[in-house]
Amino acid sequence: MKSSVLLAWRYIAHYRARSLILSTCIALSFLLPFSVTGLVGSYSESLVSRSQATPLVAGALGSRYDLVLSSLYFTGRLPRSLSMQEADELRESGLASVVPLVLGQSARDFPVVGTTPDYFEKRALVVAAGELPLVLGDAVLGAEVASELGLRVGDTLLTDDGSLYDLSLRSPLQLSVVGVLAKSATADDRAVFVDVKTSWIGQGIGHGHVEPDAESPEVLATSSDEKLVMGAATYEFTEFTEANQGSFHFHGEPKDYPLTALCLFPLDARSETKLKARYRLSDELQLLEPTEVIEELLGLVFKAKRFFDANSALVSVATLLFLALVLLLSVRVRQKEIATLTKIGCARSTIVAVFGLELGMLVVFGLASSYVLSLAAASALRSLLLGA
Repeated sequence: MKSSVLLAWRYIAHYRARSLILSTCIALSFLLPFSVTGLVGSYSESLVSRSQATPLVAGALGSRYDLVLSSLYFTGRLPRSLSMQEADELRESGLASVVPLVLGQSARDFPVVGTTPDYFEKRALVVAAGELPLVLGDAVLGAEVASELGLRVGDTLLTDDGSLYDLSLRSPLQLSVVGVLAKSATADDRAVFVDVKTSWIGQGIGHGHVEPDAESPEVLATSSDEKLVMGAATYEFTEFTEANQGSFHFHGEPKDYPLTALCLFPLDARSETKLKARYRLSDELQLLEPTEVIEELLGLVFKAKRFFDANSALVSVATLLFLALVLLLSVRVRQKEIATLTKIGCARSTIVAVFGLELGMLVVFGLASSYVLSLAAASALRSLLLGA
């Protein structure tokens, strides 16, 4: 057996180019099915674990998928919102812990998430440096946000101002980085977290004022002996400081302030049943179990995967036929070599073993290369998809 392995290896080593081409063909044939299987497996595992960590999600009536994906991964924009009154009523009911989410803003293309300290507790998120946001303008960064932007505690970060042609948008907010979260390998790594009040200021619901000063004519629109009129640009702060914290205020009734969604953590099974009954007949709001919605999405993904599996099966059959053809042609080309081996006393079984070992080695090299490349491809795609 040793001699057969040695002969097979020497042949492969001697005809390097031919061996490399064959193993590359095998690797490329199995690269796609390996990558798809690895990606779907890790992607579904991540989706399911994330959804299981959030028992219930409440939001305005609309697309179930959009609401769940926005709540779990902070992606997209929901056309409708619910009010702070709903969160207050749920808290007063004592049926669940309520974690509000205010979404829709971004900073350097990373989602800005307005929430409360309860969010970090429920997600088991801890700070690797600094502290959690406590006052207006404070922000804590996900691990990947801090790494990609090169930001640390004490730095500042501007929110994105959106479209230049949308006149309803307010000036960007300058956020103070007060903390960086430890890496959690979830969507939280690629988010910027602030207090809900900071998000409301970003939406224009609240703002701050400066006191008129006659000695600062550059900030005045007009002035007279009786009054000073401030220019519009001076009414709104984009930076939060100790000096102006007290000047920020909000317009309208607090109960009407908008929330994108509510993450609900029922106290027990009975409380969960009551919550579901409460929302079942609502014409404006909906209560969803993220696990059910994610499983529906994964069902669609696995249906699509069947087409890839069918295609992979056909490609595999074509590859096997190609290898069989190469083997037959190789036997024909190597007739003199076979005759020489027979004359020096090699048994027919030994010759068959040498040819089989050559093919087996090429297949193993090709599959190993395909597997390593598929791991790298699946990892890159997983980071792209889960991060988005």
